[in-house]
Amino acid sequence: MSDINWDELRQHANDAMKRAYAPYSNFPVGVAALVDDGRIVSGCNVENASYGVGLCAECGLVGALHMSGGGKLVAFTCVDGNGAVLMPCGRCRQLLYEHSAPGMILETVSGFRTIDQVLPDAFGPRELDAYALTDPATATTCEGCE
Repeated sequence: MSDINWDELRQHANDAMKRAYAPYSNFPVGVAALVDDGRIVSGCNVENASYGVGLCAECGLVGALHMSGGGKLVAFTCVDGNGAVLMPCGRCRQLLYEHSAPGMILETVSGFRTIDQVLPDAFGPRELDAYALTDPATATTCEGCE
């Protein structure tokens, strides 16, 4: 974690937050993440008059990740309109998990945490890959069940 420039990530998140479109909630959010190839990607929230179809900043970040070449996220931060660190909601944690490198680090309101700490027992592509390697004839529905 010492090779991650958290000040630079926060600056990218703050720059993204300033581009947020939040006329309904007046709650702009910006995010930034370090990709496994050294790039930094960012995103901001984009609201809509039909409130439920607004986009979280993390959605913009994942779009930017794929538009700029893909890869896996290794470090992530999220800020509000005052530049204070925010914790992503559960939906966004799942989105981040889907695109994270194992052990991705998030800056949270309670300090630095891994993706597995903020989304324990998550289910995503790694679990699907592990499942695909099992023999369905010998698989059980739960460990310890007979």
